[in-house]
Amino acid sequence: MSPRRNRPKPAVAAPLDDERTRRGVEAVQAGRDGDWMVRNVPGGAATKTYRCPGCDQEIPAGVAHVVVWPADERGDLTDRRHWHTGCWRARDRRAPGVLRSRSAPRYG
Repeated sequence: MSPRRNRPKPAVAAPLDDERTRRGVEAVQAGRDGDWMVRNVPGGAATKTYRCPGCDQEIPAGVAHVVVWPADERGDLTDRRHWHTGCWRARDRRAPGVLRSRSAPRYG
């Protein structure tokens, strides 16, 4: 029989208070367009309707999404943007600022 291994105990995470749970947890994400602070907003905390800059569609109240602002700390509250989570992840693969109507041709 081999000797018992002493494994380190997992670090105890700080308990989440109600306010932090409602706001979401922030993280810095780096991209080609710079560093961004990103906060996940759970569906229960989304109480207003926003317009996603990635697809120019509305994010209705009650839909989980992300709030993004520049990580350089020079911005203010007006620099925050609410994105669909999928639109935020796909921002590097999309053409910048191309707005089309539904009946417009996609290629050409």
